[in-house]
Amino acid sequence: MDSIVTPLIEKARAAQRRYESYDQAAVDAVVTAAGWAIMEPARNRALAEMAVRDTGLGVVEDKVTKNHRKTLGLLRDLKGAKSVGIIAEYPELGIVEIARPVGVVAAITPSTNPGATPANKIINALKGRNAVIVAPSPKGASTGAALIGYIDAELAKLGAPPDLVQMLPAPITKEATHALMRQADLVVATGSQANVRAAYASGTPAFGVGAGNVASIIDSSAKLADAAAAIARSKTFDNATSCSSENSVVILDAVYSGAMFALAAAGGVLLTAAEKAKLQAVMWPHGKLAAVVTAQDAPRIAGLAGLERDALRSARFLMVEESGTGPDCPFSGEKLSPVLAVYRARDFDHACAIVADIYAFQGAGHSVSIHSADDTHILRLGLELPVSRVIVNQIHCYATGGSFDNGLPFSLSMGCGTWGRNNFSDNMNYRHYLNITRISRKIAPREPALEDIFGEHFRRYGK
Repeated sequence: MDSIVTPLIEKARAAQRRYESYDQAAVDAVVTAAGWAIMEPARNRALAEMAVRDTGLGVVEDKVTKNHRKTLGLLRDLKGAKSVGIIAEYPELGIVEIARPVGVVAAITPSTNPGATPANKIINALKGRNAVIVAPSPKGASTGAALIGYIDAELAKLGAPPDLVQMLPAPITKEATHALMRQADLVVATGSQANVRAAYASGTPAFGVGAGNVASIIDSSAKLADAAAAIARSKTFDNATSCSSENSVVILDAVYSGAMFALAAAGGVLLTAAEKAKLQAVMWPHGKLAAVVTAQDAPRIAGLAGLERDALRSARFLMVEESGTGPDCPFSGEKLSPVLAVYRARDFDHACAIVADIYAFQGAGHSVSIHSADDTHILRLGLELPVSRVIVNQIHCYATGGSFDNGLPFSLSMGCGTWGRNNFSDNMNYRHYLNITRISRKIAPREPALEDIFGEHFRRYGK
């Protein structure tokens, strides 16, 4: 595979060396051009249609929305951000920070978002004056190739170096992807945990993301109709291709009946115990989530399970009542489909315990959703649960990766911290694609007296 990858790396390094000399204005022009490559409406729709056609995953209109919103939000975040030369000065510390490229980035991207995710990584990499080589999933290769063709055409208008953005040639293989990881300067991996583990094992510095399995708590103070509408939208957006779509909802007993009514009004259909068993057999036929249900709509999934009730033909999402967690309760895990596990909690303490048990099985580090007016309860989640994000009264799959009405950076790659076996807990952004050099000058000494450090300790415990 080195015979395929090494020429790409060599071309990328040559392009990056030229690009490294660009000033901030020239870099920002490249970034803007790359963004327009996917956001131009005709191209956006072509990419969305191609993605659904070739992967069989998701919804065209939702992919159009995702390509537009995620890219526009990213460009908003990057506008005016410094990524060339001096980016920060701290006179009181004698420190000057200088942005430097990381070099050649290997961008590993999933079939669930074959347009938006590579675009996000490419734009962030370009902001840092890097070259980037995309390794798409095999199903997403056609969309990736079209996207990069659009980007190349836009960058050519600016006279940017050819080969600044490349993709592994089809057919995409694990061997070529692994070779790319080994030869690049930085790996950014989104998608299956197998790809993330391979990135970490490649010997190249790597950022990988954890598994999603989001739970949402409906608190006793929640506005039930608003909560149900947000959960329904998040659960059904792009047929739940996002790792940020809810997989479970934990409802406090005091509002359980009202919340279930609201979820039904929002398009959810609760399955009977017999229907749940049939669905489980189809979704996990050999103990592993079946690809046949991934990112399909609710009526199709119900049909695959042989469920023929009239209400299921127009269902937006399916609901199953659950009480356990772990391998023997597969509905407690990630489903990548509009299927929602419903838990009933005695009180808020019990709700927190249920979510903790869910994340002990799958999804630790990612995020939790809460619909509540109780700030004490909201803060508890941030203090106690193993999550990097607490999303409050929002459409979760929109909000975790940044939204126009919250302050999180726009991203399609969410770090999950050490809880999720990751080395970062941020939304991945352009700063992760930078090396930073620090110039340090002498300042007035700041050596403390022993009393300043140990005084309280000595008074309490003696010397």
